[in-house]
Amino acid sequence: MTGIKFYKMEGAGNDFVVIDNRELEFSLEEIIAFTPKLCDRKFGIGADGLIALENPQIDAVDYTMLYRNADGSDAGMCGNGSRCLALFAASHGFDTSQTFNVHDSIYKANVDIKAQTVSVSFPDVESPHNIELNGSDLVKIYTGTEHVVQFVTANQLEDEKVLVQDGASIRYNDLLNPPGTNVNFVCSKDEQLIELQTYERGVEGLTLACGTGAIASAIATHFVLKPQGNSFEYTIKVKGGTLRVPFTFDKETINYKNIKLIGPAAFVFEGKIDV
Repeated sequence: MTGIKFYKMEGAGNDFVVIDNRELEFSLEEIIAFTPKLCDRKFGIGADGLIALENPQIDAVDYTMLYRNADGSDAGMCGNGSRCLALFAASHGFDTSQTFNVHDSIYKANVDIKAQTVSVSFPDVESPHNIELNGSDLVKIYTGTEHVVQFVTANQLEDEKVLVQDGASIRYNDLLNPPGTNVNFVCSKDEQLIELQTYERGVEGLTLACGTGAIASAIATHFVLKPQGNSFEYTIKVKGGTLRVPFTFDKETINYKNIKLIGPAAFVFEGKIDV
């Protein structure tokens, strides 16, 4: 394999290698094999993961999103990656309103090309639940991929060495493996503003942003604080920028509905790379 055309993109600092696999037609096995090489920050392009735009693999979608972590593993859904792919698709012949799938779940995206902002609508999320791990109280939640949330102080949120150690300890805990989990450290600034750092499974370190982690953190904050009302919107400050997560809460089903992840997406550069 030589001369793979790629695009480097980022969403709030969460960076990705993007390929149009409708043209390249790589098998899943091939993508898994070369993803670590392309994502390597010393010997490759450098990225948190690889995204492939695929022909639709289920009915009623415009395309299929395939995402692999930097180590080639399956991450499930990647929120920031989905915004990047929606912008990529809108720049490669698709409408600014799109429907796509990740595995069996269907998502809708709306792209503002001029503002380089993308809104992605997510399926309903079931109510989180509390767990105790390593002597700490955590909130466990699934937002298209596995997450736990731990609430910390502002000072703790800045101690990245400890966050990496604690994140790895939780991510590899036997009670959560397989498949492991992403770990979100959240500091609530007020009822609608939170700050977030995420230890991402598959990256095995902190990333500048995590979209599904932002959703998990917003829902976990609601779950813990239990504010009155039905409609909510949280602003999530991450190292790479700002994300917004609006949703509604259904008191009867105790589910979270009408969830959106809103934030930036941008092209960085494009090129070809030999593998």
